[in-house]
Amino acid sequence: MIEDFKKFAFKGNVIDLAVGVIIGGAFGKIVTSLVNDIIMPFIGVLLGGINFSTLQWIITPASEGHAELALKYGAFLQAIVDFFIIATSIFVFVKIITKVVRKKDDEPKAKTDEAKLLEEIRDLLRDKN
Repeated sequence: MIEDFKKFAFKGNVIDLAVGVIIGGAFGKIVTSLVNDIIMPFIGVLLGGINFSTLQWIITPASEGHAELALKYGAFLQAIVDFFIIATSIFVFVKIITKVVRKKDDEPKAKTDEAKLLEEIRDLLRDKN
C-alpha cells in the first residue's frame, strides 16, 4: 500500500497539480488585493466617493444581545470583479498555451522506418488491385 501511495503521490501530474493549486491560491490573493485595494476604491471615487466594502442592506439592526443582520452586497460586488479578473486571466493563459501546443502539433514529424515500410506495402497492394 505504501508503494502504491508513493507511485501516486510522486507522479508528475500530482506534483504539477499541487504546484498549480499553490500558485492559484497566491494568484487569487493578489487579485483580491488588486480589486479591494486599487480597483474598487478607484471606481468608488469615479462614482462619487462610494466605499464598496461598506455597502450593505440591514435586515435587522443590532439590539441587546443580538448582532446586526445585513446583506453585504458591496463585498459581493468585489467578489464578482475578482472572479472576472481571474476568469479572464485563465482564459488568456489557456488560449496562449493552446496556440503553442497547436503549433507544435502542426510541425511535420519525421516518418519512422516502420511508417515508410507500411506506406510501401499499402502502395504495392493498391497497385496490385
